[in-house]
Amino acid sequence: MTTAAVHARLRVTDPARWRALALSWRRWAALAGRLAAEFGTRVAAVGGVWRGAASMAAAHRLGELRRRLTLFRLHCWLADQAASEFAAALARARALLGQDRAAALALAARADAEATDRLIRLAEAMQTPAQPPPAAGRPDCTTPPADVRRWWSALAAGERNWLLATEAVWLSGLDGLPAADRDIANRLLLDDRRAELDRAIAAATGRDRDRLREVRDGLATLSDRLTDENGPRAYLLSLDIGEEGRAVVALGDPGRATNVLTHVPGMTADLASFGGELARAERVAERAAELSPRSSTSAVLWLDYDAPDFVGEAASARRAEAAAPALRQFQEGLRAGHEGPPARQVVLGHSYGSLVVGRAAAAGGFAADGVVFVGSPGVGAGSARELRMPDGEVWSTTARSDVVQYAAVAPGGLVRDLVVAGGAPVTGPWLAFGRPERDLWFGTNPSDPGFGARVFASDPASGHVGYWERGTPSLDTMAAITLGTAR
Repeated sequence: MTTAAVHARLRVTDPARWRALALSWRRWAALAGRLAAEFGTRVAAVGGVWRGAASMAAAHRLGELRRRLTLFRLHCWLADQAASEFAAALARARALLGQDRAAALALAARADAEATDRLIRLAEAMQTPAQPPPAAGRPDCTTPPADVRRWWSALAAGERNWLLATEAVWLSGLDGLPAADRDIANRLLLDDRRAELDRAIAAATGRDRDRLREVRDGLATLSDRLTDENGPRAYLLSLDIGEEGRAVVALGDPGRATNVLTHVPGMTADLASFGGELARAERVAERAAELSPRSSTSAVLWLDYDAPDFVGEAASARRAEAAAPALRQFQEGLRAGHEGPPARQVVLGHSYGSLVVGRAAAAGGFAADGVVFVGSPGVGAGSARELRMPDGEVWSTTARSDVVQYAAVAPGGLVRDLVVAGGAPVTGPWLAFGRPERDLWFGTNPSDPGFGARVFASDPASGHVGYWERGTPSLDTMAAITLGTAR
């Protein structure tokens, strides 16, 4: 086929058709899940009313049918992932046509080859019986992510499918597993999590019941996003319904993306606020795609820690210190589980989340190419050098209207402000409190020039959560940082 013919075909290709195909596979997986749940109920019922060899044989047969349905769901999601990522690549290639036709055609050709390879391997796997792998050499919670990835890659397709179908609980939180496989393991657990929550709500009273209902509402929002046909495909990388709920969700496959942004939210973040936090991360990825269609960007919402709910809790670094090791492990797992050349990995912390990122980076060896602090109360460091990041890869912004720089003032800084205010009865309070503070709760303000970060502009009216609004300089810069093109 000539270049002109390929160009013409790409111009008329509709990525929406591939998204629709992906959605149909997702729906088949949901239907098979309902059938599998019904078989589970039948298996449990058989043992209660029927005894003997025939009963055992019937229960075994029903259990086998349920396992087959689970494998079918697994294959549906693999097809869904391949079609979704192909649709996203086609959309980027079409966006690139007006800028660089040769690059657009090359991108489309690579995407076509990769999708073809994935679907061929899926067809082969569907013909291969699932079988348990050797028990020896299995990783545990102490195994480094790179070793997890080597173990997983060494398994045959049938062995990986067996583990996904039978041991999803174990695999769902295993750092180093490819994101696509981890997504499948966590999706298989969703129905069990819903049932678990319903039982807990029925047994709870008072404030505990209200809290559990909020978690259930958040889980419903999450479930809707996992089946949504609009926007990039969501990958469920972790889910915990304990306390106020936690989740790690990626938009676009971080295991295959050129750039990966991990967004760590701050105070009051929980499963109930999942939708708003994910939307902020998604805007950065969308803007990155607009700025550079040549590369793929995945945005990850890392809500896998107990964020503070009240000012008193936020004034302590304890929760950030507890969260930092898990964030380090997750980032290391992203690096280990990635397909092809290493992605550019950027970690962004908002508000209290910036302290989590700062603590993770300061320990050294953090699997990130850059860190970004937005509306920070301090990052647990006195200078950018303490974070042990590559030169020029510590970034920060704080809007003039962001209350964090006035509400999170260190005691020493507050005393100095009061002295200044006392010396000028009319204009003193404005002079003292109307400019960004240098000394905050958790160290030097990373947006202060003396900290040594690369400070970028934000809309003065952004407040504490407006940094991600479309058309703002902060959104453009966060996207450029993710791409590695910020200057």
